[in-house]
Amino acid sequence: TALGISVRSGSAKVAFSAIRSTNHEPSEMSNRTMIIYFDQVLVNIGSNFDSERSTFIAPRKGIYSFNFHVVKVYNRQTIQVSLMLNGWPVISAFAGDQDVTREAASNGVLIQMEKGDRAYLKLERGNLMGGWKYSTFSGFLVFPL
Repeated sequence: TALGISVRSGSAKVAFSAIRSTNHEPSEMSNRTMIIYFDQVLVNIGSNFDSERSTFIAPRKGIYSFNFHVVKVYNRQTIQVSLMLNGWPVISAFAGDQDVTREAASNGVLIQMEKGDRAYLKLERGNLMGGWKYSTFSGFLVFPL
């Protein structure tokens, strides 16, 4: 190819996008660290996004792109959301404590993953309420290594 990357046709197609289609309940996410769950998968090319655990599992070694947008609604508490790789934070995003109706914690990154590595979102701090269809988590394989 023009980038000098050799892949077999169809072998490198990996992509997912998931949303939260229902509200987060206060008891579900109140002042404790936990995985952020997405209940509707829009795209799951390669079937590598585990919808039960809201976790992406890398099918091969490669460079992957991830982005997330997590919304808190009517909540004056700061939240911290982290993209986790095998239990360790890679990047974080924050939404503040201003008196507004909606704020979002958003970020994106390229990371190298090995086959079987797991990526997911974790609420590290704060209380996440609301969300509706505004919270998203997406990723794809940029190229295999």
